[in-house]
Parts: sequence; structure tokens; C-alpha cells
Amino acid sequence: MIRNRFARVAIVALIGLLPACGGDKAGNSADSTGAKKLRVALLTPGPISDKSWNGIAHEGLLAIRDALGAETSHIQTKTPAEFDENFRQYGAQGYDLVIGNGFEYQEAAARVAPSYPKTNYAITSGRVTAPNVAGLAFAFEEASYQAGMIAGAMTKTNKIGLIAGTELPPVKTSFLAFERGAKSVNPKVSIITSYIGNWDDVSAGKEQALAQIAQGVDIILQNADAAGLGIFQAAREKKILAFGTNADQNSVAPDVIIASVVIDLPKAFLRVAREVQAGTFQGRVINLGVQDDVVRLVINPTMRDRVPAAAIAASDSVGLMLMAGTFTGLADLLQGTDSAKPLPPTLPPTAK
Repeated sequence: MIRNRFARVAIVALIGLLPACGGDKAGNSADSTGAKKLRVALLTPGPISDKSWNGIAHEGLLAIRDALGAETSHIQTKTPAEFDENFRQYGAQGYDLVIGNGFEYQEAAARVAPSYPKTNYAITSGRVTAPNVAGLAFAFEEASYQAGMIAGAMTKTNKIGLIAGTELPPVKTSFLAFERGAKSVNPKVSIITSYIGNWDDVSAGKEQALAQIAQGVDIILQNADAAGLGIFQAAREKKILAFGTNADQNSVAPDVIIASVVIDLPKAFLRVAREVQAGTFQGRVINLGVQDDVVRLVINPTMRDRVPAAAIAASDSVGLMLMAGTFTGLADLLQGTDSAKPLPPTLPPTAK
């Protein structure tokens, strides 16, 4: 024990001159072994409280933190100008991986990445690449097709609604796939499509849903992030059905959600982060779908008894073909066309 007060002060001062434990001169953190910690940042275009696209992305960031011991950071961007600003900020700070959660971040990553070659960038739903930029392209249309099959079998009015925040290419592709799946089992189906204009306005989402319901829609596939919560509210009030997207939303509104078209962002994020940690990351398009168990249709267990058994069997059959890589009925959608392709066997009339 140090009894002399002045000796204690001197020792404290001396300790203050020593390098801080857990870091280096560049401010990079380290683990208990002295090895440099992986540093990963996430940009989201909306709040992580949306129980959908941004919420599941944040869960992916936490999965990287927990599985790899990474130091993590998250910023919600408000304007396109902030895309570049925050990509540059994280690059300047020496982050190893920066994830932009959305198609809209592609151009900013392409502009910023060359200035920070030691930082790797990954863009979800993106296809722009560079030596240190990868696009995570999700085959969301695969499980959307399966969801459409179930919707086509369950609608009583033969009118199905599609609602999204904005008309992004990946959203449009998944909507086309959903429509094709519905019509493969029920040619009488007609589709009503609406775009809210943003991804965060719950009230606007509800208004769009009510407008579609007034036109006879009895099932809605929404891909609207936080605004989708308003769509579920309308579905509950008007006693119609809906589909969740991106995250498994079945528990968000279990009384109205038939199933969720899920993207397992934690699994996808971990795959990229492990490459970065191992030093094997390469800029490219990383295609992930049902075959990779990253995209999947998850039936709401509380709704399962209401879904015709034949519809589930037909959807599962397509799922098996997607897993095997033998289902070709959606290949043209990725090329920006909607030409006819061979479809799986339709449901028998008794399935309705």
C-alpha cells in the first residue's frame, strides 16, 4: 500500500503517460490479446425500430459484434448527402467494413471507396462493385413467388394489393414475382400496386392500405419498413390479411400476417465480416437466395391452419426446386423483363 500522498500522485501521473490499453497510435481498438479488433459500421436509411429492413440489419450488426468480438457503430442517414459524408467518416476513422443497408447507397459507395482502399464497403440489394466494394444481392423474388402462390390460393375477392415505400428495382422485381406466383395458382387474380413515397410514415402506410381495401383487396403484400406497421393496422381494422417482409414479422401482427418473406441479414452480414476479418474479402456481387438459406418464406404458425394444405404443398414444392437450383421461372425478372416462363403445376380447383 502506498501511504505517502505525494508518491501516489506521482505514480498516477506516470501511469497517465503510458499508452492506453486496448488501442494503438491510430486509435484502433484491440482485444485482450493485443490483436486489432474488427471495426464494422452500419448505415441505415430508416429507424432500426421499424421491425423490418433496418431492424434486422441492426440485428446483423449485433451478430457481428457478438460472434466476432467486433467494435461496431451505427448511423441512421437522413439525406443522400449523408451517404457520402458517413462513408467518408468511417473510412477516415479506419473502419474495416462499412455496410450501407439499401440499394440507394450504391452510388455513394462507388464515389467514396477509392479514397479509402483499406476500408471495405458492402451494399445490401446492390450490384455496384469495386476492389473494395461488394454488393449483397438477395433473391427476394424467390420467396416472394412462393408467398404469391399462397395469396392466390387464399384470396376470396381475387384482388391482391402490393404496397412499398418507393419504387426501387429490387422491390419491383419481388412484386412481379409475387404477382406471377399468385397467377400461377389463380389466373383470376388482379393486382393493385401502390407506392407510399417514403418508408417511415406509418399513417401514410395505413391510408394506402385502406384505399386498396376500399377497392376490394383482401390480401396485401407490404414492403414498406416502418410504414408497413400502418398497413398491418389497416388490415387488422378491416379484417383482411397481409404478408410481412424482410424480418420475420409474424409476431408483429400475428392475427393478420399469413407469412413473412424473410432476408436473413445477420447471416449475410456475418459471411462478409468473416471474409474481411480473414483478409479474403473481394469486391464482387454476392448473390444470396433460398439456396443459401438467406431468403426464405416463413409461415406464421398461428395462421397455418387457415392456409390450404395444397397451397403450402405447392409452395414447398417450388421451395425444393429453388434449393436444388432447378426452378427457372424467375430468371427473366433479374434481366428486367417479364416474359412468360414455365411455371410449376397449378393448384387443383379444390385448393381454393
